Amino acid sequence: MGLLRSFDQFANAVLEGACERVIVGDLYCDIHLGLYVIRGENVVLIGELDLEREELPPHMTRVSEAEIRRAQKAEREATDLKGTMRKRMEFLDLD
Repeated sequence: MGLLRSFDQFANAVLEGACERVIVGDLYCDIHLGLYVIRGENVVLIGELDLEREELPPHMTRVSEAEIRRAQKAEREATDLKGTMRKRMEFLDLD
């Protein structure tokens, strides 16, 4: 998220005051990035935020950057473990 300062015919964009919103489960954190240049090949969607409307559901909790990084690491480890367990169980062929 940020203030769109410039863009070109290739969808390259410059954002001022940019921040990345990281969401893990019911936790979120806005990580300040500052001035950010985005290559057009990475742009999927550009839209306008309504600042008067509530952005997130009320059950979401804002946490620090350190906390969101820990939550990301825990989620990644859980996903890796799930994949490892699935590979170990393939020989059962439960279908």
